Amino acid sequence: METLYLLIPLSVILVFLIIYGLWWAVHRDQFDKLDKHGQSIFDDNEDASHKR
Repeated sequence: METLYLLIPLSVILVFLIIYGLWWAVHRDQFDKLDKHGQSIFDDNEDASHKR
């Protein structure tokens, strides 16, 4: 029973930290254009100096 007095507040703090981390990532635009780098490999924007 004594361990619950420690584990419950720690788990609540952990949940709030996870929620804050997700909120921060969304508001800092970390999830914008997720497929940009995956699609950039198909672009033909190479310079002529890279071609042999």
